[in-house]
Amino acid sequence: MHGTVVAVSRSGEHSFTKPTHDGITLLTGLGVEGDAHAGTTVKHRSRVARDPSQPNLRQVHLIHEELFAEVARAGFTVEPGRLGENVTTRGLDLLALPTGTLLHLGDSAIVEVTGLRNPCHQIDDFQAGLLKQVVGRDEDGNVVRKAGVMSVVREGGTVRPGDPIKVELPAEPHRALAPV
Repeated sequence: MHGTVVAVSRSGEHSFTKPTHDGITLLTGLGVEGDAHAGTTVKHRSRVARDPSQPNLRQVHLIHEELFAEVARAGFTVEPGRLGENVTTRGLDLLALPTGTLLHLGDSAIVEVTGLRNPCHQIDDFQAGLLKQVVGRDEDGNVVRKAGVMSVVREGGTVRPGDPIKVELPAEPHRALAPV
């Protein structure tokens, strides 16, 4: 399985959206250099309030560009970085990857997928009604989260738009992604 990096984003402030850049640097065990969510322990405000000593399993957020086309059909306009992701991808079914998948980004960076993003009300603050587009239920009533995946940095490096993404699946048995 292969994909492509469409855009990269970071913000040094705790803001919902992140501006896109020509490149970002991933730091082993920390996240995106210069991003407010980088660190070994949790940085998301709600998680810090609960327990600031938790490990940061949300160092790098990836979203598939295909989600933007899906929500566009429902009348929403979303561009890279606008949902707070660090890496926008194309050509990979991120949501179907098992926990522990390694994503090789560009020449040297490697992130390990830790779980699904659990979107919150801030998505509706960005565009009213968008949360229902990225969180729903399947025909059996199970919650379906589509707002991307979270990961930790295993090998640092620079990531740029146009970089290839190579998928390395973990050993079986595979574990389905759960919210982190």
